[in-house]
Amino acid sequence: QIFTVEQNSDEWLELRRGKITGSKLSGITPKKRGDGKKIGFYELMAERLAIEEGVEDPMERGHRLEEEAVELFEKTFEKKVERIGFCVSDLNPSIALSPDGLIKDADGKYTEAVEVKCLSAARHLEAYFEQKLPDDYEEQVLQYFIVNEDLETLHFTFYDPRIAAKPMFKIEVHRKDVEGKLQEFLSYQVVALEEVDALLEKLLF
Repeated sequence: QIFTVEQNSDEWLELRRGKITGSKLSGITPKKRGDGKKIGFYELMAERLAIEEGVEDPMERGHRLEEEAVELFEKTFEKKVERIGFCVSDLNPSIALSPDGLIKDADGKYTEAVEVKCLSAARHLEAYFEQKLPDDYEEQVLQYFIVNEDLETLHFTFYDPRIAAKPMFKIEVHRKDVEGKLQEFLSYQVVALEEVDALLEKLLF
C-alpha cells in the first residue's frame, strides 16, 4: 500500500504514529533472545494512546507537576505528606537530600517518604508494566535511606496525567530491600568528601 505524502508533513507524521517503521525497529527488537522489552516498545504504546510529548523541558515539567502529584498521592493513598525543603545527615553534614515529601508515624518520626517522577509517557508505561525502578535512580533511592536513618519505606511515585487509565502508581522500596548497599554508598560519599577537603586544603594553604 503506497501513500503519496510529503515526508515530515503532518499527514506523514500521522501515518507513522503507532507503527513500527525502519527507524523505530532497533528501539524495539532485543539484542538477544530473552532480553526484556526496550524503551521503543513503550514508545509505540504511548503513540497508540495518542500521547504527544511536546517540547517542554523534562525537568521543568517535573517541577510543574510535582505539587499536583503530591496532592493526588495524599488523596489516593490517604497519607499526610509534609513538604520538606532539605535534609542533612546526622552522620555527616555534607551528605544531604531534597525529598519531595516525608510522612510521620505515630511517634513523630519520618518513617516514610515520597519521591515523584513525571517521566515521558513511554518511561511511565515501562515502569508500570515492568514494576521496577529505572536503574538511573538507584543512587537517589539509596540517599533517602542514608540521610534519614528512621526511614523504612520510600513511595517512589510515577505521575503522568496524560495517561488517563493509570495517571499515578507507586513502587515501594523498603529499607530491608536496600540495606546491603547503604554502607557501601555512604562510604563512597565519605571518602569523596575527605578527598575534596584534602585537595582544597592543599590548594588554599
